[in-house]
Amino acid sequence: MTKHHSSLIWITALVGVLASCSRKADQFKDFLNNQEIKYPGAITKTFTRSGNLRLGVGWSPSPDPSVTKYKVYWNNYADSTEVTAVTHSPSDTLFTIIKPLQEYTYSFFVYSYDEKGNRSIPTEIQNARVYGQTYRQSLMNRPIDLTDPYKLLNDAGNQLELHFLTPDSTNTITYVRYTNTSNVQKQVSLLPAQNTLTLTDFKYGTKVAYQSNYTPGSTALDTFSTTIVDTFPKIEFGIVKCNKALFQIVNMPYDVQPYMSGTEVSKLWDGSVGPQGWPNVWHSDGNSALPHHFTFDMGVAYDSLRTMEVTGRNCCHNPVDYEVWGIADITNAATTVPGNDPNWKTNALAKGWILLKDVSRSDDGTGPYTIDFGTNTPTIRYIRIRVKRVWSGDNYYSNMSELTPAFKK
Repeated sequence: MTKHHSSLIWITALVGVLASCSRKADQFKDFLNNQEIKYPGAITKTFTRSGNLRLGVGWSPSPDPSVTKYKVYWNNYADSTEVTAVTHSPSDTLFTIIKPLQEYTYSFFVYSYDEKGNRSIPTEIQNARVYGQTYRQSLMNRPIDLTDPYKLLNDAGNQLELHFLTPDSTNTITYVRYTNTSNVQKQVSLLPAQNTLTLTDFKYGTKVAYQSNYTPGSTALDTFSTTIVDTFPKIEFGIVKCNKALFQIVNMPYDVQPYMSGTEVSKLWDGSVGPQGWPNVWHSDGNSALPHHFTFDMGVAYDSLRTMEVTGRNCCHNPVDYEVWGIADITNAATTVPGNDPNWKTNALAKGWILLKDVSRSDDGTGPYTIDFGTNTPTIRYIRIRVKRVWSGDNYYSNMSELTPAFKK
């Protein structure tokens, strides 16, 4: 083959290739109907709002004025919904609620469309959670204070104070349901910031129920109530021991002193059970003739003091004739004569002391022995025991193991 013929062959091949490319371009143009591909503007700033078997989906609209609608797809494009483009300002918000959905975590794809059906590149919204029965069944009612769930505020039993603990941060409200004194079912609300709720028309002897609501998030569409309704422990009067951890010795003028270190009045609230032996007892010194008295502070003013259990020592000088006095405030309450003075009682009454009980026992005072103060005790914080006679017949010594005051709850 000559060089001339070789060049001719290469030129012919090149012309053929160019002709072929020209035909393919024309064919692609025909496929697009002589139009180029257009992509409408995509959305921005997406957000979701969880709900009960539904979900709110929102976004900032596309600024592209050609956009006429949006389409939201989920379940691998098996489901969709359309939203009309009513604004093109990115400062606005478009929002749609999608339902019904299953309790699940979804991914959504949002497209912008123009009037010719062209669509934008997709914007994906991930981890969009929908809540339902499974979430609801995980919720528990707000906890109550099981150590002190309620307090009856009056003897009629119609004024009731309920005690709750601090709730979970997702708690929105707790509804309390009860029967009032007119035999009508009522419902009142307890907000998360409240730990107590007072009912002034409670029908004593009936139940108090409560049910809490929660939200899975601050922007959630729905709140969820617990699946169960709980009830308070039975609301009833009861005699409850005073908190001895708050008790303190009060040394007032003419109060009798202990026999020795370790036999102070504080032995009377050390929690011992049953008659105790020496030296685990309160024991007076021999310097104050009977009648003599000692005083202590219960730490709290009780308006419903009802009883006091007295436990004597396992021998010896247990009081069998004595008085229990009380007062709310010891300011200016100091008596000015000793306990064995004939004018002591008049002096004590003048100072504001109230005689709660004059006790006379026929046994040896070992105990335990429960004093009943009745149902009309005034407010009492400070207690004074005035010992008049002991079983041994001694005129100077007295001893006891434990004192346990109690109040009506």
